[in-house]
Amino acid sequence: MINLNIVLVEPEIPQNTGNIARTCAVTDSKLHLVRPLGFSTSDKYLKRAGLDYWDKLDISYYDN
Repeated sequence: MINLNIVLVEPEIPQNTGNIARTCAVTDSKLHLVRPLGFSTSDKYLKRAGLDYWDKLDISYYDN
C-alpha cells in the first residue's frame, strides 16, 4: 500500500482536522499541519473528533 502525506494549510475547524487525523491514523498516512492553526491542539472538539487515534498518528507541524 502507498503511504500518503496529507497537508492542511492553516486549518480552521478542529472537528474537520480531527476527522482527517483519524483517517490518517487508520490509513497509515502522515499528517502535516501548517500554522497558524485556527484552534489549539488541546481543543476538546479536535481531540473528540480524533477519538483514541492520536497516539497512532504520525504528525508534523510547520510554522509556514
